[in-house]
Amino acid sequence: MSQAEFRKLIPALRIAIRPRSLRMRNIDGPGGRLKRIAGHVTNLIRDERVEHNFPTLSEARNYAERLIAEAIRHGDKHQPTMDLANFYLQEKQLVHKLFKVLVPRYRNSTVSYTKMYKAPTITNRKPAAIDHPKGILELRNNPLPPLEPRPIPTRNWIHNVLLEEARKDFAAEKKMEKELALQNQIEDQQRDQNDEID
Repeated sequence: MSQAEFRKLIPALRIAIRPRSLRMRNIDGPGGRLKRIAGHVTNLIRDERVEHNFPTLSEARNYAERLIAEAIRHGDKHQPTMDLANFYLQEKQLVHKLFKVLVPRYRNSTVSYTKMYKAPTITNRKPAAIDHPKGILELRNNPLPPLEPRPIPTRNWIHNVLLEEARKDFAAEKKMEKELALQNQIEDQQRDQNDEID
């Protein structure tokens, strides 16, 4: 099977994936690592927002995106998709939430299903506690309050009003100069025509 045919079997995710996997060791080996990631995916689907170490959430984001993409693509009648959902969602009521709530929410989405933020660092802790940067992973269009602050309207601030008026004055001055130059050019052409006639 060629590379092009292989890509048709697995749809592309809408997020950037690292070329190499992160070195996240687990005492239980690769199986323990997958269980830990499954716990983060479960928490994300249940709470729709998770805060943890940034590298761990970055890894869990890939699995959550793939799970939602497969659920949208195949639905709940597809046995491999159900096996995937049963593995990554440790609470079985979340399987229903995945197919009944999240799939309709993201069916027509053109962007990724999750959003990732870097959380602010805590400065009053010991340096050993700041080893890993914290991150926040959330599902898009969730009912929780937004993390990003609303932009403050600045249109009526005094310096913006003054700059807007200065821009209008400058534009009016330039327009006047163009009209004057055009009028001078027309007068020059008329003079040249009168000189040719004489």
